[in-house]
Amino acid sequence: MKLCQFYQNGQVHIGVLDGEKILDVTAMGLRDGVTVPASLDDFIAQGNNNALDKILKATPIHITPDEVKFAPVVLNPQKIFCAGQTFADHIKEVGLEMPKGPMLFSKLANTLNGHNCDVELIHTAEKYDYEAELVIVIGKKGKFLSEEQAWDYIFGYTCGNDMSVRDVQLSVSQYLMGKSFDGMCPLGPYVVTSDSIDVSDLAIKTRVNGETRQSSSSKQLIFSCAKLVSYASQYLTILPGDVILTGTPAGVVLGYPPEKQVWLKKGDVVEVEIEGIGILRNRMV
Repeated sequence: MKLCQFYQNGQVHIGVLDGEKILDVTAMGLRDGVTVPASLDDFIAQGNNNALDKILKATPIHITPDEVKFAPVVLNPQKIFCAGQTFADHIKEVGLEMPKGPMLFSKLANTLNGHNCDVELIHTAEKYDYEAELVIVIGKKGKFLSEEQAWDYIFGYTCGNDMSVRDVQLSVSQYLMGKSFDGMCPLGPYVVTSDSIDVSDLAIKTRVNGETRQSSSSKQLIFSCAKLVSYASQYLTILPGDVILTGTPAGVVLGYPPEKQVWLKKGDVVEVEIEGIGILRNRMV
């Protein structure tokens, strides 16, 4: 199942992709007097599909993706984790050593952004970069999970762009500021439930103005999704709606020789495409 959330008349609606169109689950619930979760965050936290199952059997209300303003697939994650150095080709291109274990850092909630939404490039920085990433959405509260257990705590997967401001990121030893400019963590457009996708070998691509910049596969991940979830849970409690961006493959601007580095600029359109999930598109303004 592919789920999304979007804004209608200033309110968040839940949607389910149905072929080329989206079922407006919230509108269907209002029409039929069925209470549905207020957002995907609530839907994930509730941990059951009863209301949704009932609504999906009713007469549909369809809208086209072009008609809606997409929200991030989660609006209020307590934690936004980013996994660094998880693709060998990316590690090589930026001149780092192979890690002995997962390296997690964070982005702040102000970075969240939706599909087809603008990303503002502000004047206080220059080196704006893209990073296509498969993103884990946590479905259940957990701690001290084994890798085998961790799979059951994943609600689903989405596309993410872990945008990085390299001149800020690399000017200090901590990544936080260079990773946390407003709107620089687009997520979406859909979250695919874990029971309906195999993430072991998904094509991952980035295009800038139609030109392919990154092309790899999730099979190249050094650490599996379950490994990343298990690792995080050894130190803190993971909660429904938390997200983990699993890392990016080679092809980022930072990996090019200095004379060939062309940083993102206003007007550029960045597309992150992950097989089986969709295309996340954002314009730089």
